[in-house]
Formats: sequence, C-alpha cells, structure tokens
Amino acid sequence: MPRDFNLWLSTFRESIADYKYYIDFSTVYKNIEEYRKELEYLNTLIGSDNIEEDFCNLYSAHPSILRAIPLLIAKREKQIYCLDEKGGITYDFECENDEDAAFKFGNSYALKDRLCYFMRETGLFELLEKKLTNNLIDYAIGVEVGLNSNGRKNRGGHLMEDLVESFIIKAGFIKNKTYFKEMYLSDLEKISGLDLSALSNEGSTAKRFDFVLLTNNHAYACECNFYASGGSKLNETARSYKTLALESRGINGFDFVWFTDGIGWNSARNNLKETFDVLEHLYNLKDLEDGCLLSLKNK
Repeated sequence: MPRDFNLWLSTFRESIADYKYYIDFSTVYKNIEEYRKELEYLNTLIGSDNIEEDFCNLYSAHPSILRAIPLLIAKREKQIYCLDEKGGITYDFECENDEDAAFKFGNSYALKDRLCYFMRETGLFELLEKKLTNNLIDYAIGVEVGLNSNGRKNRGGHLMEDLVESFIIKAGFIKNKTYFKEMYLSDLEKISGLDLSALSNEGSTAKRFDFVLLTNNHAYACECNFYASGGSKLNETARSYKTLALESRGINGFDFVWFTDGIGWNSARNNLKETFDVLEHLYNLKDLEDGCLLSLKNK
C-alpha cells in the first residue's frame, strides 16, 4: 500500500536533543584541568593593590600563565589580534617562557608593558583588582560552559547519525562487517563488486555516504540528517537526494536510503514530497522505531 506523505510528515519530531547535547561537562572539566596550574597562579592577583607590578613579577616567576589568558577572554586561539589608536598588534600566548615569547610588536613597547596594556584594555586587570570574581577556576568553568554551548550545532549534527546507528546495531548489523560508517563510493564498489559509476559521474565525484549496509545480495548506501528549522539547505538536500535516487534506479543489487526527520521540513515539504514520490527507502525516526531496517536486512 502506498504511503501517505502528509501522515508520514505529521510524525516528524521537534527535537532529538539528548541530555549531553546542551553542555558536554566532561570536556569542560578536561579543558579546565589543562590550565588549572596557571589559573591558580593568576588567582594570587585577585584584590591586588599594585596589580601591574604584581602581574609582571608573577609572569617573571611563571611565564606559563600566558597560556591561560586567552581562556579568560573566551578565546580558543592563542594568537590574538588587537587594534586601537596606537595601531594593531598580534599577541602570541602559545609561549611558556620569555625566550619563546614571540610577540609581534610593530613598535618599541617592552614585552611586560605590552602585556600589561593587554590586560588593562581587555578588562582583565579590573576583573582581578575589584574582586569581581573570587576564583579564576570557577570563572573559567563559566567561560568554558559558554564556549561549549557553541558546539551544539556540531553535536546536533552527530545526534541523528548516532540514533540511526543505534537502530542499525539493533537490527543485527555488525560494524565493519555488515555495516560501515562514512564510506566513500569507491570503497563501496570494492567491497560490493558493483559498478556505481552512474553515481560518481564516471569517477569524477568523490561521494561519501554516512552508512553502508550489506546483506547477502544487496548494498544500501545511506544518508541521514535532522532539521529542527527551515532554510535553503533543506531544498538543496531534497533535490540532491532525488537525483541520487533516480540515478541509482538501474543498478541491480544497490539502493539509496535516506533517513531524515525534524519539523524544519514543514517549510520545505514540497521538495521533500518530490523525493518521497521517487525514493522507495525514505524513512523517519518513527519508521526506524517500527523496524524498517529489519525489512532491508531480510530483503
């Protein structure tokens, strides 16, 4: 019986975020440990009445404190460029001693003067002098949480893959034996013996699939994604996979499979329906829960 597109679309999910999607605290704590020693040294400056002199003395005794400074202004990069009325300068905080302090001055400012200028102008001296934080390790944890939240998009991109993979395993496929992750078309041809040149524009396109599933007499090349919001990307994806579905129709022993979900598709439903009408193996999360992979495995 033909599937009803509107009914199928109505089962799409708003989100697939798990508890680790929001903040990866294990990474936060790991990053803090990397700078714990330097942050403890810098803690001695909190409440200083002569912070520039104390900072310079601390730097002379422990040059490695420079490593922690980018974190205090929420930067991952160790090379930081700053521009003001005196011109531009790149500070290199990668170094751990005076000899390695490769600062690109462009002027005659002494190293410690320049460091103090950076600390003053960025507001870090004020943070320490006025005791706006009582502990830089606690402060840095807050910074790391903020930086980590920026990684949600990347984590979200892997959530659908992880979900699909869990269903693949549940269906009885075995990693690197009957299912493979991130396999190129050329490698699929080698392990399956299939001629897939129709999909690679006669070998000129290095296509990679999220998963490849192998059964006794069939190979399934799979893509998966989840869209919580709309955008032009959805239309491009639907058109691309429609083309892929049509190009693969004449290849015996091969099928293209697409797992997708997310209410973002409501804004691109027309393009999705066009692909739905020509792609036999187009599934959402409900289909996975209902065992669609078992039907592929037993085909």
